[in-house]
Amino acid sequence: MKKTTFFLVTSLCMSAAMFAGNKKSLLPKDEGNMDKFVTELMSKMTLQEKLGQLNLPVTGNITTGQAKSSDVAGKISRGEVGGLFNLKGVKAIREMQELAVEKSRLGIPLLFGMDVIHGYETVFPIPLGLSCTWDMEAIEKSARIAAVEASADGICWTFSPMVDICRDARWGRVSEGNGEDPYLGSEIAKAMVRGYQGEKMERNDEVMACVKHFALYGAIEAGRDYNTVDMSRNRMFNEYFPPYKAAAEAGAGSFMSSFNEVDGIPATANRWLMTDVLRNQWGFDGFVVTDYTAIAEMVDHGIGDLQEVSARALKAGTDMDMVADGFIGTLEKSLKEGKVSMQDIDTACRRMLEAKYKLGLFKDPYKYCDLKRPAKDLYNAEHRAEARRIAAESFVLLKNQNNLLPLQKKGNIALIGPLANTRTNMPGTWSVAATPQRYSTLLEGLQRAVGNQANVLYAQGSNLMYDADYQTRATMFGREIPRGDDKKLLEEALNVAAQADVIVAALGESSEMSGECSSRTELEMPDAQRDLLDALLKTGKPVVLVHFSGRPTVMTWEQQHVPSILNVWFGGSESADAICDVLFGDVCPSGKLTATFPQNVGQLPMNYNHKNTGRPLAEGRWFEKFRSNYIDVSNDPLYPFGYGLSYTTFAYSDMQLSADSMNKQNGELTASITVTNTGNYDADEIVQLYIRDIVGSITRPVKELKGFQRIHLKKGESKKVSFKITPELLKFYDYDLNYVCEPGDFNVMIGSNSQDVSVLKFTVTE
Repeated sequence: MKKTTFFLVTSLCMSAAMFAGNKKSLLPKDEGNMDKFVTELMSKMTLQEKLGQLNLPVTGNITTGQAKSSDVAGKISRGEVGGLFNLKGVKAIREMQELAVEKSRLGIPLLFGMDVIHGYETVFPIPLGLSCTWDMEAIEKSARIAAVEASADGICWTFSPMVDICRDARWGRVSEGNGEDPYLGSEIAKAMVRGYQGEKMERNDEVMACVKHFALYGAIEAGRDYNTVDMSRNRMFNEYFPPYKAAAEAGAGSFMSSFNEVDGIPATANRWLMTDVLRNQWGFDGFVVTDYTAIAEMVDHGIGDLQEVSARALKAGTDMDMVADGFIGTLEKSLKEGKVSMQDIDTACRRMLEAKYKLGLFKDPYKYCDLKRPAKDLYNAEHRAEARRIAAESFVLLKNQNNLLPLQKKGNIALIGPLANTRTNMPGTWSVAATPQRYSTLLEGLQRAVGNQANVLYAQGSNLMYDADYQTRATMFGREIPRGDDKKLLEEALNVAAQADVIVAALGESSEMSGECSSRTELEMPDAQRDLLDALLKTGKPVVLVHFSGRPTVMTWEQQHVPSILNVWFGGSESADAICDVLFGDVCPSGKLTATFPQNVGQLPMNYNHKNTGRPLAEGRWFEKFRSNYIDVSNDPLYPFGYGLSYTTFAYSDMQLSADSMNKQNGELTASITVTNTGNYDADEIVQLYIRDIVGSITRPVKELKGFQRIHLKKGESKKVSFKITPELLKFYDYDLNYVCEPGDFNVMIGSNSQDVSVLKFTVTE
């Protein structure tokens, strides 16, 4: 919408005219008193203006759903809009803010939000890939850069971090989270909130975080998006809630409700979830926004019409309605009928105004509207260098037979595969602000990396899959991959392979095969690509599989047949150069999996921190009748949680404990191990601490991650790594949901992944 359009809107009253000249601030001189300011402002507001603060329509050239609210400009001028989202460009955002500030009666500024999930124009690895760095400084840095860029373009609120725990890789949104572990997920949640919000959101390059999706969205049945969730509260608190709680305690300014139900009530209308747990137990003092049209969708859940579900959402503690027009359209009627109270509306309105106050928008509505910032802050050299470095940290080396990697920059290198020369797929899913025309394809990165030292040959080799309709669904939002004749594509690939000394196969998922509404029932490599890979292996040439994915996939066949496998997820805007950094050994791979890779999709859901059954299969056994196992595949994962190889090798010494017991009140002990780089490359290693509570008042997992350290070792160097173990680290929620450390015996484990660990025992005493 052009600026000239905005100023055709007629002012509703004299108030707007009074401030139209230079409305810089609504704050009185004692601007430090938020409660007093908000109370005074609310005393001037009409009911419709209060409801307007709870209304979040969508506008602009980027949308995340099917519906679009109409007459947005008119609603803003009438004070019926609290914020907008997914409008890109500081000039357009400033014009919208001017409309709110100069033309509405009270001049209340708008919030501007966006799905800034893993970067803005400088795009970092998808969150699942980013989590595989186990590098909290890097993760916080990625969020900091995303905040700098988004804020430079007018955005003050990001719908991130997504902290849902997921153990079922069929769910496409596993790509947007941090894997299966609550401890690691909690550490990442805190790092992301710190990166986005900074100290107090006082600077104009700090934005408000929105933690999503509250709650349990990653546990949906059958891995099918938007589906039902049902679990015990004990499991909620011990396995799924910790990252949300950590984000709340880190000071996140907002939360987003999830689409699924919790205890039979959709999260958006679940008062126990939104008020009893989030606010009363965890002390969260920000606001809750729904996910896209979540209020209206509760009608299909079957708990009432739009008026009924809107009232239920408000009374539950939901403050802002994204797109559904339920609050703005029905709450006045519900108020008259006594279905909601004025206090319910005032509470939600206050939370929205307090968020704007905390962001400094009343002091300066144009705080995020500096038209000069984009030129210097978007996609600059410093940000790109960080994105390249962090992307390289996220890649996981799954196999490297006979040290095929790193490659040498010589001879003929064949780059083959439908993901080798696709610019738009490189950033990955949920990169809505990306500018892919500026990003490199892997082919361009490879050519740049070898220069005149080697010859790069290229062929697409295959379609993404044989089924054209399936490929269309897998390449939405402008992420198309050209289709060709299957036979001719393969012939071209084999002609190129015949000339090569080594083959790099760029295969796997396209970026939109994961993400929202990209659930899959089969997780093997798509058929056309599998046939291509098989044909390349049959040439007898050495093959390196550069595997793109947004989820744990089933790679059993590839593990058996392909010499080297480097899982690169979707590494973001700088992924082409980052992949080449690792392929040629300029960077030693160090990523470790944060989600278990199954042998077979039938094993899902699957996670390392499972509980034993009463008939567990003995360690090392494949099958035993009348034990908890399958008859067609072992219980083991293909690649366990925490797994990842390096170009070097590491040796772990025997573990040492500073004591074999400690008091449950205030005791502590230290577990230590020495790690030595025994190979030929300087490299990083991620040392992992796991603990098992052997006997509990309720059943406990076979092991739980309780610490990790990323260390750098030069070749031949040794370092002692120590972990402090305290009663706080051993606490869990018991049957009555008391947070307790129980006395008894514990196993402590340290190793390079969740399977390869050394074990010692200690005792917690009364």
